[in-house]
Amino acid sequence: MKRLKFALAGLGRIGKIHLDNLLQMNSIKVVAAMDPVEESRKYAEEKGVLNVTSTYEEMLSSTDIDVVVVCSPTDTHADYVEIAAKMGKHIFCEKPLDLSLQRVVEVLEVVEGSGVKLMIGFNRRFDKEFKKVKALVTEGAIGDHHLVKITSRDPGAPPVSYIEKSGGLFLDMTIHDFDIARFIVSKEVDEVYARGAVLVNPAIGDVGDIDTAVITLTYTDGTMAIIDNSREAAYGYDQRVEVFGSKGMVKAENNLHDSHQLFTSQGSQGSLPLHFFLERYAEAYKTEMSDYIKSLKNGTEVPASGNDGLQSLKIGLAAIKSLKENRPVKLSEINQFQKIQMLK
Repeated sequence: MKRLKFALAGLGRIGKIHLDNLLQMNSIKVVAAMDPVEESRKYAEEKGVLNVTSTYEEMLSSTDIDVVVVCSPTDTHADYVEIAAKMGKHIFCEKPLDLSLQRVVEVLEVVEGSGVKLMIGFNRRFDKEFKKVKALVTEGAIGDHHLVKITSRDPGAPPVSYIEKSGGLFLDMTIHDFDIARFIVSKEVDEVYARGAVLVNPAIGDVGDIDTAVITLTYTDGTMAIIDNSREAAYGYDQRVEVFGSKGMVKAENNLHDSHQLFTSQGSQGSLPLHFFLERYAEAYKTEMSDYIKSLKNGTEVPASGNDGLQSLKIGLAAIKSLKENRPVKLSEINQFQKIQMLK
């Protein structure tokens, strides 16, 4: 079987992670990359990528390409995916595909009509701890599922300039938790009730967002999930999942810097959680791309589809509406063609 030829659009933080991981995979070849920033282009050139350009169009015409990995800013995702799909190229795209449901639906229709495979970058699905929780739930180890609890707290808030364009907490951060809530128990969400506040940085509130939230999801079968978020946890990157059921409970705790525990007459002490998502999910990023490549080579379904991205976006929009209107919101209320609005 031929080696698939990959190209990367966007060589920022995530783009560099994907580039480094792809370069370690013998079954594929990275043949091109693009980024408008010269320093980022130099990074790819120094890694041995032969065709490095400053524009997407130049990259696509520079050489023969089978797969495009889209890691560029969110507002470019939909256009880049649509262009690649029309050219018959498979696509891996970082979340979200777009902040407009109308645009997402339009692009997914193009992808479906083109026959290419699109995968959305929900890397947490590929974390070994979360995968184990899902496997045990699926096997029936905890009986009938009753309740999911997800804690997701960042070590520090991103720049306000990022938040202004990201869609806000629910669409740049909690969207991962919305995906895990669906993925971990293989259920769809019926209703969303969100509460939030500005407790970390007043400037975040000034641009119409929040930095702390609790969201209750009700699945179509009446079972529930509870998500709590914060933009700033003083002790590190806090990522935990618990699923409670009729026969028991399964949970995944934080990954720590090391597993030591010190016990003295003064008490006990241990290591803090890893401090950033690039550390916490380093292996998950590798597994994510490896599983995508397997789906391309074997002709099987991708592990995180365009529809998964669409459903998580709908939940995020319902959360925004719920917070604005201080009430539970049914997903059926979210118009397929609703434009994203910040909380303000």
